[in-house]
Amino acid sequence: MTTTLQDASPIIIAHRGASGYRPEHTLAAYELAIALGADYIEPDLVSTKDTVLIARHENEISETTNVASHPEFAHLQTTKIIDGETKTGWFTEDFTLKELKTLRAKERIPQLRSQNTAYDGLLEIPTLQEIIDLVKVKSGEINRAIGIYPETKHPTYFQSIGLALEAPLLATLTANGYQGANAPVFIQSFEVGNLQDLSTKTDLPLVQLLNNSGKPYDFVVSGCERTYTDLVTASGLAEIAEYAQAIGIHKNLLVPRDSNGKLRRRKAACRQTSPTSLVIDAHAAGLLVHVWTFRNEDCFLPLDFQGNPQGEYELFFNLGVDGVFSDYPDTAVHASTVQW
Repeated sequence: MTTTLQDASPIIIAHRGASGYRPEHTLAAYELAIALGADYIEPDLVSTKDTVLIARHENEISETTNVASHPEFAHLQTTKIIDGETKTGWFTEDFTLKELKTLRAKERIPQLRSQNTAYDGLLEIPTLQEIIDLVKVKSGEINRAIGIYPETKHPTYFQSIGLALEAPLLATLTANGYQGANAPVFIQSFEVGNLQDLSTKTDLPLVQLLNNSGKPYDFVVSGCERTYTDLVTASGLAEIAEYAQAIGIHKNLLVPRDSNGKLRRRKAACRQTSPTSLVIDAHAAGLLVHVWTFRNEDCFLPLDFQGNPQGEYELFFNLGVDGVFSDYPDTAVHASTVQW
Protein backbone atom coordinates (compact mmCIF):
# COMPACT_ATOMS: atom_id res chain seq x y z
CA MET A 1 0.00 0.00 0.00
CA THR A 2 1.36 3.41 -1.01
CA THR A 3 0.99 6.11 1.64
CA THR A 4 -0.64 9.47 1.15
CA LEU A 5 1.53 12.56 0.79
CA GLN A 6 1.03 13.56 4.42
CA ASP A 7 0.74 9.97 5.73
CA ALA A 8 -2.82 10.66 6.83
CA SER A 9 -6.11 9.03 5.95
CA PRO A 10 -7.54 10.36 2.67
CA ILE A 11 -10.21 13.04 2.87
CA ILE A 12 -13.76 12.30 1.75
CA ILE A 13 -15.17 15.06 -0.45
CA ALA A 14 -18.94 14.98 -0.85
CA HIS A 15 -19.36 15.55 -4.59
CA ARG A 16 -22.10 18.19 -4.90
CA GLY A 17 -23.17 17.01 -1.44
CA ALA A 18 -24.53 13.52 -0.84
CA SER A 19 -25.83 13.66 -4.39
CA GLY A 20 -26.55 9.95 -4.53
CA TYR A 21 -29.26 10.51 -1.93
CA ARG A 22 -30.53 14.06 -2.49
CA PRO A 23 -30.69 16.42 -5.50
CA GLU A 24 -27.21 17.82 -5.99
CA HIS A 25 -26.08 21.23 -4.78
CA THR A 26 -28.85 21.67 -2.23
CA LEU A 27 -28.55 22.34 1.48
CA ALA A 28 -30.24 18.99 2.08
CA ALA A 29 -27.52 17.21 0.07
CA TYR A 30 -24.75 19.04 1.94
CA GLU A 31 -26.33 18.47 5.34
CA LEU A 32 -26.75 14.76 4.72
CA ALA A 33 -23.15 14.50 3.47
CA ILE A 34 -21.92 15.95 6.75
CA ALA A 35 -24.09 13.53 8.71
CA LEU A 36 -22.64 10.64 6.69
CA GLY A 37 -19.10 11.60 7.66
CA ALA A 38 -17.76 13.68 4.77
CA ASP A 39 -14.72 15.82 5.51
CA TYR A 40 -15.47 18.39 2.80
CA ILE A 41 -18.56 19.37 0.84
CA GLU A 42 -18.20 20.53 -2.74
CA PRO A 43 -20.21 23.43 -4.17
CA ASP A 44 -19.76 24.26 -7.86
CA LEU A 45 -20.06 28.04 -8.10
CA VAL A 46 -21.69 30.19 -10.75
CA SER A 47 -22.89 33.78 -10.61
CA THR A 48 -26.26 35.47 -10.62
CA LYS A 49 -26.99 38.65 -12.55
CA ASP A 50 -26.47 40.61 -9.33
CA THR A 51 -23.06 39.02 -8.64
CA VAL A 52 -24.08 36.54 -5.94
CA LEU A 53 -22.29 33.18 -5.99
CA ILE A 54 -24.67 30.22 -5.95
CA ALA A 55 -24.23 26.45 -6.17
CA ARG A 56 -25.14 24.85 -9.50
CA HIS A 57 -23.15 22.34 -11.55
CA GLU A 58 -23.78 24.45 -14.64
CA ASN A 59 -24.96 27.99 -15.24
CA GLU A 60 -27.62 26.47 -17.55
CA ILE A 61 -30.25 25.32 -15.07
CA SER A 62 -33.03 23.56 -16.97
CA GLU A 63 -31.70 20.11 -15.94
CA THR A 64 -31.43 20.90 -12.24
CA THR A 65 -34.39 23.23 -11.53
CA ASN A 66 -38.04 23.64 -12.43
CA VAL A 67 -37.37 26.87 -14.34
CA ALA A 68 -39.14 25.55 -17.46
CA SER A 69 -42.42 25.42 -15.54
CA HIS A 70 -42.24 29.12 -14.61
CA PRO A 71 -43.98 31.06 -17.40
CA GLU A 72 -42.77 34.37 -15.97
CA PHE A 73 -39.25 33.37 -17.03
CA ALA A 74 -40.07 32.03 -20.49
CA HIS A 75 -38.60 35.15 -22.10
CA LEU A 76 -35.22 34.38 -20.55
CA GLN A 77 -34.77 31.12 -22.45
CA THR A 78 -31.92 31.62 -24.87
CA THR A 79 -28.98 30.00 -26.66
CA LYS A 80 -25.39 30.71 -25.67
CA ILE A 81 -21.93 29.38 -26.37
CA ILE A 82 -20.32 28.23 -23.10
CA ASP A 83 -16.72 27.04 -23.34
CA GLY A 84 -17.17 26.37 -27.04
CA GLU A 85 -20.41 24.40 -26.67
CA THR A 86 -23.78 25.68 -27.85
CA LYS A 87 -26.39 25.39 -25.10
CA THR A 88 -30.05 26.35 -25.06
CA GLY A 89 -31.91 26.96 -21.82
CA TRP A 90 -31.95 29.33 -18.88
CA PHE A 91 -28.73 30.73 -17.44
CA THR A 92 -28.04 31.91 -13.90
CA GLU A 93 -26.34 35.09 -15.05
CA ASP A 94 -29.66 36.29 -16.51
CA PHE A 95 -31.47 36.04 -13.14
CA THR A 96 -31.24 37.98 -9.92
CA LEU A 97 -30.86 36.01 -6.72
CA LYS A 98 -34.43 36.96 -5.76
CA GLU A 99 -35.71 35.45 -9.00
CA LEU A 100 -33.65 32.28 -8.62
CA LYS A 101 -34.96 31.82 -5.10
CA THR A 102 -38.45 31.30 -6.56
CA LEU A 103 -37.19 28.19 -8.36
CA ARG A 104 -36.80 24.74 -6.85
CA ALA A 105 -34.18 22.09 -7.47
CA LYS A 106 -34.83 18.73 -9.10
CA GLU A 107 -32.87 15.53 -9.57
CA ARG A 108 -30.53 15.80 -12.57
CA ILE A 109 -30.42 12.08 -13.44
CA PRO A 110 -33.87 10.74 -12.44
CA GLN A 111 -33.46 7.68 -14.66
CA LEU A 112 -30.67 6.50 -12.34
CA ARG A 113 -31.75 8.04 -9.05
CA SER A 114 -35.52 7.89 -9.08
CA GLN A 115 -35.59 7.92 -5.28
CA ASN A 116 -34.25 11.48 -5.34
CA THR A 117 -37.23 12.73 -7.32
CA ALA A 118 -39.23 12.66 -4.07
CA TYR A 119 -37.42 15.91 -3.25
CA ASP A 120 -38.15 17.61 -6.59
CA GLY A 121 -39.77 20.99 -6.07
CA LEU A 122 -38.91 21.21 -2.36
CA LEU A 123 -35.36 22.58 -2.21
CA GLU A 124 -33.97 26.01 -3.00
CA ILE A 125 -30.81 26.93 -4.87
CA PRO A 126 -28.32 27.79 -2.10
CA THR A 127 -25.87 30.68 -2.06
CA LEU A 128 -22.25 30.19 -1.08
CA GLN A 129 -22.94 32.13 2.10
CA GLU A 130 -25.81 29.83 3.01
CA ILE A 131 -23.56 26.82 2.49
CA ILE A 132 -20.89 28.31 4.73
CA ASP A 133 -23.52 29.10 7.37
CA LEU A 134 -24.64 25.46 7.29
CA VAL A 135 -21.05 24.22 7.60
CA LYS A 136 -20.43 26.44 10.61
CA VAL A 137 -23.58 25.29 12.40
CA LYS A 138 -22.96 21.61 11.70
CA SER A 139 -19.28 21.80 12.59
CA GLY A 140 -20.28 23.20 15.96
CA GLU A 141 -22.98 20.59 16.50
CA ILE A 142 -20.73 17.61 15.80
CA ASN A 143 -17.51 19.17 17.11
CA ARG A 144 -15.69 18.41 13.86
CA ALA A 145 -14.38 20.90 11.34
CA ILE A 146 -16.11 20.44 7.98
CA GLY A 147 -14.31 21.92 5.01
CA ILE A 148 -15.63 23.41 1.78
CA TYR A 149 -14.26 22.64 -1.67
CA PRO A 150 -15.66 25.24 -4.09
CA GLU A 151 -15.12 25.03 -7.84
CA THR A 152 -15.07 28.09 -10.06
CA LYS A 153 -17.19 27.03 -13.05
CA HIS A 154 -16.43 28.45 -16.51
CA PRO A 155 -14.16 31.21 -15.15
CA THR A 156 -13.13 32.54 -18.58
CA TYR A 157 -16.77 32.81 -19.62
CA PHE A 158 -17.87 34.61 -16.47
CA GLN A 159 -14.87 36.94 -16.76
CA SER A 160 -15.92 37.73 -20.34
CA ILE A 161 -19.40 38.88 -19.29
CA GLY A 162 -18.22 41.02 -16.39
CA LEU A 163 -19.16 38.56 -13.65
CA ALA A 164 -15.76 37.18 -12.63
CA LEU A 165 -16.06 34.60 -9.87
CA GLU A 166 -12.74 34.98 -8.11
CA ALA A 167 -13.11 38.34 -6.34
CA PRO A 168 -16.51 37.58 -4.75
CA LEU A 169 -15.29 34.10 -3.81
CA LEU A 170 -12.25 35.42 -1.97
CA ALA A 171 -14.28 38.20 -0.38
CA THR A 172 -16.84 35.72 0.94
CA LEU A 173 -14.20 33.33 2.24
CA THR A 174 -12.25 36.12 3.94
CA ALA A 175 -15.39 37.56 5.53
CA ASN A 176 -16.09 34.12 7.00
CA GLY A 177 -12.63 33.64 8.46
CA TYR A 178 -11.10 31.32 5.87
CA GLN A 179 -7.48 32.41 5.79
CA GLY A 180 -4.11 30.69 5.55
CA ALA A 181 -2.72 27.54 4.02
CA ASN A 182 -4.28 25.34 6.71
CA ALA A 183 -7.82 26.69 6.38
CA PRO A 184 -10.43 23.95 5.73
CA VAL A 185 -10.98 24.97 2.12
CA PHE A 186 -9.74 23.99 -1.34
CA ILE A 187 -10.47 26.18 -4.38
CA GLN A 188 -10.57 24.17 -7.60
CA SER A 189 -10.72 24.91 -11.32
CA PHE A 190 -10.42 23.09 -14.63
CA GLU A 191 -8.71 26.19 -16.00
CA VAL A 192 -5.14 27.24 -15.28
CA GLY A 193 -5.02 31.01 -15.58
CA ASN A 194 -7.53 31.81 -12.86
CA LEU A 195 -5.72 29.53 -10.40
CA GLN A 196 -2.42 31.19 -11.23
CA ASP A 197 -4.03 34.57 -10.61
CA LEU A 198 -5.62 33.37 -7.38
CA SER A 199 -2.23 32.17 -6.15
CA THR A 200 -1.04 35.77 -6.15
CA LYS A 201 -4.03 36.94 -4.12
CA THR A 202 -4.54 34.22 -1.51
CA ASP A 203 -2.64 31.55 0.37
CA LEU A 204 -5.68 29.30 0.57
CA PRO A 205 -5.06 25.85 -0.96
CA LEU A 206 -5.70 25.63 -4.71
CA VAL A 207 -6.47 22.55 -6.80
CA GLN A 208 -5.78 22.09 -10.49
CA LEU A 209 -8.46 19.84 -11.94
CA LEU A 210 -7.26 17.48 -14.69
CA ASN A 211 -9.52 15.65 -17.10
CA ASN A 212 -8.53 12.56 -19.06
CA SER A 213 -9.17 14.31 -22.37
CA GLY A 214 -9.26 17.79 -23.87
CA LYS A 215 -7.60 20.91 -22.55
CA PRO A 216 -8.31 23.79 -20.16
CA TYR A 217 -10.66 26.24 -21.86
CA ASP A 218 -8.34 29.16 -21.22
CA PHE A 219 -5.75 27.24 -23.27
CA VAL A 220 -8.30 27.04 -26.08
CA VAL A 221 -8.88 30.79 -25.91
CA SER A 222 -5.18 31.64 -25.81
CA GLY A 223 -4.26 29.20 -28.58
CA CYS A 224 -2.04 27.14 -26.29
CA GLU A 225 -1.53 23.69 -27.80
CA ARG A 226 -1.00 21.87 -24.51
CA THR A 227 -3.64 19.49 -23.20
CA TYR A 228 -4.49 17.97 -19.82
CA THR A 229 -2.24 15.07 -20.79
CA ASP A 230 0.69 17.47 -20.99
CA LEU A 231 -0.07 18.71 -17.48
CA VAL A 232 0.36 15.26 -15.92
CA THR A 233 3.95 14.92 -17.10
CA ALA A 234 6.78 15.58 -14.65
CA SER A 235 7.31 19.06 -16.07
CA GLY A 236 3.59 19.78 -16.06
CA LEU A 237 3.23 18.74 -12.44
CA ALA A 238 6.22 20.87 -11.48
CA GLU A 239 4.52 23.83 -13.14
CA ILE A 240 1.28 23.16 -11.29
CA ALA A 241 3.16 22.98 -8.00
CA GLU A 242 4.24 26.59 -8.50
CA TYR A 243 0.67 27.83 -7.99
CA ALA A 244 -1.40 24.96 -6.55
CA GLN A 245 -1.22 22.54 -3.66
CA ALA A 246 -3.17 19.65 -5.17
CA ILE A 247 -4.44 18.09 -8.35
CA GLY A 248 -7.98 16.77 -8.77
CA ILE A 249 -7.82 14.00 -11.35
CA HIS A 250 -10.18 11.89 -13.42
CA LYS A 251 -9.96 8.29 -12.18
CA ASN A 252 -8.85 7.02 -15.58
CA LEU A 253 -5.68 9.10 -15.43
CA LEU A 254 -4.54 6.90 -12.57
CA VAL A 255 -6.13 3.54 -13.41
CA PRO A 256 -7.05 3.45 -17.10
CA ARG A 257 -9.91 1.39 -18.51
CA ASP A 258 -9.92 -0.53 -21.77
CA SER A 259 -12.51 -0.10 -24.51
CA ASN A 260 -14.82 -2.54 -22.73
CA GLY A 261 -14.81 -0.58 -19.48
CA LYS A 262 -12.52 -3.01 -17.67
CA LEU A 263 -9.43 -1.87 -15.81
CA ARG A 264 -6.36 -2.41 -17.93
CA ARG A 265 -4.06 -5.29 -17.06
CA ARG A 266 -0.29 -5.57 -17.28
CA LYS A 267 -0.66 -8.90 -19.07
CA ALA A 268 -3.65 -10.89 -20.19
CA ALA A 269 -2.92 -13.58 -17.59
CA CYS A 270 -2.28 -11.09 -14.79
CA ARG A 271 -5.15 -10.12 -12.55
CA GLN A 272 -3.52 -6.99 -11.15
CA THR A 273 -4.48 -3.59 -12.42
CA SER A 274 -1.86 -1.41 -14.02
CA PRO A 275 -1.98 2.08 -12.50
CA THR A 276 0.02 4.93 -13.92
CA SER A 277 2.73 6.62 -11.85
CA LEU A 278 0.65 9.77 -11.40
CA VAL A 279 0.32 9.56 -7.62
CA ILE A 280 4.04 8.92 -7.19
CA ASP A 281 4.93 11.72 -9.61
CA ALA A 282 2.52 14.21 -8.05
CA HIS A 283 3.71 13.43 -4.53
CA ALA A 284 7.31 13.91 -5.70
CA ALA A 285 6.26 17.39 -6.85
CA GLY A 286 4.69 18.07 -3.45
CA LEU A 287 1.11 17.87 -4.74
CA LEU A 288 -1.82 16.18 -3.05
CA VAL A 289 -3.90 13.92 -5.30
CA HIS A 290 -7.71 13.98 -5.09
CA VAL A 291 -9.60 11.66 -7.45
CA TRP A 292 -13.07 12.01 -9.03
CA THR A 293 -15.78 10.80 -9.17
CA PHE A 294 -16.80 7.72 -7.18
CA ARG A 295 -20.39 6.54 -7.52
CA ASN A 296 -22.20 3.36 -6.49
CA GLU A 297 -24.24 2.75 -9.64
CA ASP A 298 -22.88 0.00 -11.91
CA CYS A 299 -23.06 2.22 -14.98
CA PHE A 300 -20.31 4.38 -13.48
CA LEU A 301 -18.15 1.54 -12.16
CA PRO A 302 -15.50 -0.37 -14.11
CA LEU A 303 -16.67 -3.86 -15.03
CA ASP A 304 -14.23 -5.25 -12.49
CA PHE A 305 -16.12 -3.66 -9.59
CA GLN A 306 -19.75 -3.65 -10.66
CA GLY A 307 -21.77 -4.60 -7.62
CA ASN A 308 -18.75 -3.81 -5.44
CA PRO A 309 -18.21 -0.03 -5.24
CA GLN A 310 -16.22 -0.43 -2.03
CA GLY A 311 -13.64 -2.50 -3.89
CA GLU A 312 -12.98 0.40 -6.25
CA TYR A 313 -12.33 2.72 -3.32
CA GLU A 314 -9.96 0.20 -1.76
CA LEU A 315 -8.00 -0.04 -5.02
CA PHE A 316 -7.47 3.72 -5.14
CA PHE A 317 -6.77 4.06 -1.43
CA ASN A 318 -4.05 1.41 -1.83
CA LEU A 319 -2.46 3.63 -4.49
CA GLY A 320 -1.95 6.42 -1.96
CA VAL A 321 -4.52 8.98 -3.13
CA ASP A 322 -5.04 11.83 -0.68
CA GLY A 323 -8.77 12.23 -1.20
CA VAL A 324 -11.78 11.08 -3.21
CA PHE A 325 -14.84 12.87 -4.55
CA SER A 326 -17.91 10.75 -3.87
CA ASP A 327 -21.65 10.95 -4.51
CA TYR A 328 -22.06 8.43 -1.68
CA PRO A 329 -19.87 9.67 1.17
CA ASP A 330 -21.01 6.92 3.55
CA THR A 331 -19.60 4.27 1.19
CA ALA A 332 -16.37 6.25 0.89
CA VAL A 333 -16.08 6.69 4.65
CA HIS A 334 -16.65 2.98 5.24
CA ALA A 335 -14.00 1.99 2.69
CA SER A 336 -11.56 4.49 4.15
CA THR A 337 -12.16 3.16 7.67
CA VAL A 338 -11.43 -0.38 6.48
CA GLN A 339 -8.19 0.74 4.85
CA TRP A 340 -7.01 3.11 7.56
